[in-house]
Amino acid sequence: QVQLVESGGGLVQPGGSLRLSCAASGSILSINAMGWFRQAPGKQRELVAAIAGGASTDYADSVKGRFTISRDNAKNTVYLQMNNLKPEDTAVYYCNAAITTKRLAHETYWGQGTQVTVSS
Repeated sequence: QVQLVESGGGLVQPGGSLRLSCAASGSILSINAMGWFRQAPGKQRELVAAIAGGASTDYADSVKGRFTISRDNAKNTVYLQMNNLKPEDTAVYYCNAAITTKRLAHETYWGQGTQVTVSS
């Protein structure tokens, strides 16, 4: 009874910016952590950025200084601001959330994925 809906992907030129959003809805008591993963064709899914309940953040080395993860607790939404995009950032980006439901279940959910393409 929890779903994550992603938005904000698209086609941008190298050096451009995009802002991804992921909104969680349903029987949510609290969101303990949220993160963004990405997967390019022929490659394994990798962690891009994560933010915990205490607002601590973690980033892949390849995106440090360019990407910023943030969250709006009132809206149960996490964002990924992506600046100075490079062609190597091209991938499907997936939102992930560790959630405690109103029934006190601890569960992990995935968004549907959103395509980010960086090309001139």
